[in-house]
Amino acid sequence: MLAIAGSQSGAVYLGLPVFAWCVLLAFGLQWLAFVPAYLRQTEKFYDLTGSLSYISVICVAMWMSGQTDGRSLLLAAMIIIWALRLGSFLFLRILADGSDSRFDKIKPRPIAFLATWSLQGLWVTVTAGCALAAITAETVKPLTLLDVPGMALWLLGFVLEVIADRQKRRFRLLHGSGQFITTGLWSRSRHPNYLGEIMLWLGVALLAAPALQGWQWVTAISPLFVYLLLTRVSGIPLLERKSDEKWGDDPRYLAYKTKVPVLVPNFTFNKGAEGGA
Repeated sequence: MLAIAGSQSGAVYLGLPVFAWCVLLAFGLQWLAFVPAYLRQTEKFYDLTGSLSYISVICVAMWMSGQTDGRSLLLAAMIIIWALRLGSFLFLRILADGSDSRFDKIKPRPIAFLATWSLQGLWVTVTAGCALAAITAETVKPLTLLDVPGMALWLLGFVLEVIADRQKRRFRLLHGSGQFITTGLWSRSRHPNYLGEIMLWLGVALLAAPALQGWQWVTAISPLFVYLLLTRVSGIPLLERKSDEKWGDDPRYLAYKTKVPVLVPNFTFNKGAEGGA
């Protein structure tokens, strides 16, 4: 459905809409990577494959559609910069940690493991869908001052995610995984990195919106999809459950959880709990 909607009024390459080529590529890369990952029973290349998939579909969209307008170039730059940063961060993290416990029960089950890789293909397609529809659109919409809010929101979200990730990584290196962080951005939100992620994809959608036509507007579901997946399916629910199991009996953690919002910061709270040292 998304492939059909995103392809409307879009560029065509070898008889197939460029948007559809990008969808096929997003899923194809996941399925190719699944084979060695399952045979070696490793998840170390999962996040890296996801990031390379974003870069690949954006580059293919730019090449096949032949777009060089400012909006398309800026959208491509936003996603490629984000993917390079997050992909390298997650890859280096899993190399240092050795594994990702989320995959422990999934890796031995081929269908479940393949479904996880397929879900990543869906994640790439839906989140980047709005930008892909704008890049492959036949009608070019020049950048205007009305696009500044989208650019600013992306930049703010990107910076927020980078700082939050670095703060938590530094905390883990100093204190190990046995402590919970309550300092820096984490004193304002229990998941500031996910807040940044949601903000930057909303910024991408705002920048892409002027170039969308007709059924292409279906792809504008991108930021809502990110929000729902991070807050209702994976991401926050999994981490909150894991934290409750680990520190649920710790009064300091309970105090931190009571005072600090799960996502959107509460700026009336000025001091983090003392338990995350």
